[in-house]
Amino acid sequence: MKNRAMLIGAIGTGKTTLTLALLGKNVKPYKTQSLIYYDWIVDTPGEYTENPLYYKSIMTTALEVTHVLFIQDATKRNSIFPPGFSTGINKHIIGVVTKCDHENADVDRAVGYLKKVINKGPIVLTSAVENQGIQDLQKLITCSSMKEIRDLASTLENALIV
Repeated sequence: MKNRAMLIGAIGTGKTTLTLALLGKNVKPYKTQSLIYYDWIVDTPGEYTENPLYYKSIMTTALEVTHVLFIQDATKRNSIFPPGFSTGINKHIIGVVTKCDHENADVDRAVGYLKKVINKGPIVLTSAVENQGIQDLQKLITCSSMKEIRDLASTLENALIV
């Protein structure tokens, strides 16, 4: 199976912007209204993560991917993920902090939120505007095991290991 990643996170966290950056597309982002399947990425609406009634959709879509990226906006003062949420998804988990370059970013707070959600795996600090961490994420998504992900993440500039 070709590696495929699903991005999940709250409304406005930058999932679509990150998706477009990972795909190398220079297109203005838009509001995702439903699941959007790209070549190797599945972009999800923020409502899927914000409303527990949609968790079934996340779990079902996770069956189609190899990696799930948990997206946390560095400018947000809260997280919508329940503690330990990633333990219910048997896929390669990667945490992603978006908008790290924003003037209101609190990267340490965002990393702290993700550490409560994912019990293992890397957290990658990103900025789609500055192209920070984008290549690191692309490399991590090519990995086929958590050991391979951890080993690679330990060599990357924008990745932290949880």
